[in-house]
Amino acid sequence: MTLIEELRAAVKGEVFGPGDPEYDVQRQAWFLLVDQRPAAVVHVTGTEDVQAAIRLARRHRLTVGAQPVGHGATQATGSEAMILLRTNALDSIDIADGVARVGAGVRWRDLNKALTGTGLTSLPGSSGDPSVVGYTLNSGVSWFGRKHGFASNHVRAFELVDAEGHHLRVTKDAFPDLFWALRGGGGEFGIVTAMEIELLPEPAIYGGRMMWYAEDARQLLRAFSEVTTTAPDEFSLWAWLINMPDLEMVPPPMRGRWMVAIDSTYLGDGDEAEKLLAPIRAVAEPLVDTVGLVPLEKVGEIAQEPEDPMPGVGKVVMLKEFGPATIDALLELALDRPQPSPLMLLEIRHVGGAFARPGAQESAVGTMADPYFLLLGGMVMAPEHAPALHAEISTVVGGMAPWTGGLLPPTMAHGEPVEDVYPAATLQRLREIKNRVDPTNLIRGNRPLV
Repeated sequence: MTLIEELRAAVKGEVFGPGDPEYDVQRQAWFLLVDQRPAAVVHVTGTEDVQAAIRLARRHRLTVGAQPVGHGATQATGSEAMILLRTNALDSIDIADGVARVGAGVRWRDLNKALTGTGLTSLPGSSGDPSVVGYTLNSGVSWFGRKHGFASNHVRAFELVDAEGHHLRVTKDAFPDLFWALRGGGGEFGIVTAMEIELLPEPAIYGGRMMWYAEDARQLLRAFSEVTTTAPDEFSLWAWLINMPDLEMVPPPMRGRWMVAIDSTYLGDGDEAEKLLAPIRAVAEPLVDTVGLVPLEKVGEIAQEPEDPMPGVGKVVMLKEFGPATIDALLELALDRPQPSPLMLLEIRHVGGAFARPGAQESAVGTMADPYFLLLGGMVMAPEHAPALHAEISTVVGGMAPWTGGLLPPTMAHGEPVEDVYPAATLQRLREIKNRVDPTNLIRGNRPLV
């Protein structure tokens, strides 16, 4: 029997191989430029399917990786020597006693919706599309993280299948080293099938998006800088420079021009939030203003991030500060130029707060010392566009070098070496645990440790 035949005989879920008509669709990551070509794609229906796939991978000397969606996919995933597990069907959500148990296929939009009206919240990210488990294994930078820290520090337990095919429940008391590693160390230690996370009391959420023409960019970014310098932990503020495409789907006044967007959430009273936003509103009246009370199920829509797979390229760097000199340099690099930029967006996200403080319990994620990060992104609609976009990202990152900071949060790393993500002592401990629980390196994640 071939590998595909053996898998089909061993698992309940669907199996696709390179010879199948649907293979090219099934193998895709969310980032379409990541060219995954695994030996097989298996849609697992439960723990038994995961165990069967691991047994066959070991027999055929292959590796195993898990992807419900593929938002974190890198060139490290989906090689020809890998069985790629799709965990979408593991979509159960159980909420009891202030804890949510979520399957590996649950997306943030699903959990946010399930929690709406319960008076409880978790720590959702900027989009509703990524999986809760994948996001949390890689630290989890939430809208509410300035108040509550990384999402990974709020995990109570992981359920996983290890490299030997054993089904484990991992907690701080059972397998404490593995528990430490899974909280922010990524998906290299086992195939996580479910996770239990602590829920938090949900205050009123006040926030939304404001947009202006880029002619006001310098004043708006300076107001953003001033507000974030003294912002309370309950307040999160993100600024964007968006290069609107010249397409019919874009409103005519915005079509083909740079815009500024500022997104916010405030955990508390709307009047207090408006006091914080007042210096920004004083610069100019926004063309778009969606700021108001936000139901939890709509939090993933504030930043209006795309959910359909796309040929995107992104890069994140930390910023030690975001003052007038930083703003002037960024605008000169991105906007004040004779030729149109291939960049589609630049995001400046204010972090700090609880992100910069050690969690109550030790985890691999540590802290994020720098108070801002800069995200640059664009799309490669044809192969010949790629060199210009990569060159532009390198130019902007190079120009911002006087202000760039240290290590990236794992959630925001995309293909960078692990040395750019973890301190040396943390990385050494992660590698020791990896070598202990998976000495043959059978389980592969988006960010290889060895």
